[in-house]
Amino acid sequence: MLLAVGLGNPGPEFQWTPHNAGFLAIDRIADAAGMALTNRRGRALTGRVELAGQEVILAKPETWMNLSGESVAALVREFAIDPERELVVLYDELALPLGTVRVRPGGSSGGHNGAKSINGLLGTERWARVRIGVGPDGDVGRGRRGKDYLLQPLRRMELGLLAEALDGAAEAVSLIAASGVAAAMNKINPQRPPGAAAGE
Repeated sequence: MLLAVGLGNPGPEFQWTPHNAGFLAIDRIADAAGMALTNRRGRALTGRVELAGQEVILAKPETWMNLSGESVAALVREFAIDPERELVVLYDELALPLGTVRVRPGGSSGGHNGAKSINGLLGTERWARVRIGVGPDGDVGRGRRGKDYLLQPLRRMELGLLAEALDGAAEAVSLIAASGVAAAMNKINPQRPPGAAAGE
């Protein structure tokens, strides 16, 4: 079993903001499976899918971003999940260019409040993460930075770039389910940013 949790803030006003990239990635996986997250478990909306022959529980916490650990810890307890082997969390990463995806087996929060909350409540940094790049870049970002940018709805051009990252994040979860985190890192991490020419 794999528990895949996407991070974000609840409420329609946050749906299309960079900070909700984790929610959007979970929705992408659910939509591809033809299902919706309608169950409420562990302070989250949840649903079950099969990816690469493995049962995967999809979850979107109903807590605020900076309290994500409360939901993740509750889900880990309820489903008897081993965080190091069976948990993957998808979230936005301001330090990565918009449209990119990176997989990591663990590590510090890097200043992300949702990841910080999870590290604190689980008592470990050893859980897989799929980081979805949302960093404004050049003309696309037009000088927007930090919290103001993360909580503002994305523009049409930005949504197009984010869509590529959501596909990559969904692929990463499938690869983790099929072959583990190392295989997902080998496939996903070397990919070029959207729009980059060959050789860059």
